[in-house]
Amino acid sequence: MNHEELLGRRSEILKRHIGNLVNKNNQHGLSEQETIFLKDMVKEFHRNKYELNASRKK
Repeated sequence: MNHEELLGRRSEILKRHIGNLVNKNNQHGLSEQETIFLKDMVKEFHRNKYELNASRKK
């Protein structure tokens, strides 16, 4: 598995986890810890996408 495939897989996993937390937030609300975790995952997702796009341009 090369670096680009690894970043793509990581993006898929992050999207799935973010989606699960968003669904939970819509249904029951999130605890403060879960809210912080969600924000950190969104930041990591954006960092990952930026890195993936940069690696594709090379």
